[in-house]
Amino acid sequence: MKQGFNFSLPVTVVVLAISYIYVTTVFIFIDRWFGLMSSPGIMNAVVFTAIAIMCVFNYAVAILRDPGRVPLNYMPDIEDNQNPIHEIKRKGGDLRYCQKCAHYKPPRAHHCRVCKRCVLQMDHHCIWISNCVGHANYKVFFIFVMYAVAACVYSLVLLVGSLTNDPLKDEEQSGDSFRTVYVISGLLLVPLSLALVVLFVWHICLILQNKTTIEYHEGVRAMWLAEKGGQIYKHPYDLGVYENLTTVLGPNIFSWFCPTSRHINSGLHFRTAYDKTTDASLSK
Repeated sequence: MKQGFNFSLPVTVVVLAISYIYVTTVFIFIDRWFGLMSSPGIMNAVVFTAIAIMCVFNYAVAILRDPGRVPLNYMPDIEDNQNPIHEIKRKGGDLRYCQKCAHYKPPRAHHCRVCKRCVLQMDHHCIWISNCVGHANYKVFFIFVMYAVAACVYSLVLLVGSLTNDPLKDEEQSGDSFRTVYVISGLLLVPLSLALVVLFVWHICLILQNKTTIEYHEGVRAMWLAEKGGQIYKHPYDLGVYENLTTVLGPNIFSWFCPTSRHINSGLHFRTAYDKTTDASLSK
């Protein structure tokens, strides 16, 4: 499902940054290191352009794809054998109900104060895509971050390479204009690359545990309470590393690098570790 898009300053900043990095990388760093019309120059330009296209495409999809809406008629079925675990409120033990949206919350759904609605399997609201990251667009968001990391690191390598390989004669001819471009690019690429790598590694850790950012913070509290009561806390949606990966990214490893979403279910029910234990006991 697609959603409308209104003007967003953070999104505009991201688009301008992507455009700047692409132009400087291809027409300055690659050109001054290899020569844009040489075989190495053409090869690097083609590879970087392909990464940039995938980055931009996934960014656009992450912005436009609805993260997942709770159906107005949703009602949890406590007698459903296919969904034996129901999330309840911390206080009172009642089924989770959103007073603002006036409907029950499915498992892993949360209300977004910015979007002013409940989002299925909500991870967080991201100002840089002017959208929530949730059930339907989480994989696309993750792939965008992956290609953004690749593009920034690649550009940084080309920047350093063009500096070390650039003849002094070209430096004298270029004057202060190219020097300014290099300074701005360095100030942009270094912190951006570091931030994106940290974000990428963080979401890899979440995917390996089948957690959202919200569930991670809730899990820290739940783990503390469990240890306080002499119990061991286990995330209920952790199915094991491989199944967690295929649940989020899809069963086909080649589709992990593409914004496919055929494997995504309705977002109203999720397989749990309890189901896995039950299936194992029945097979014996």
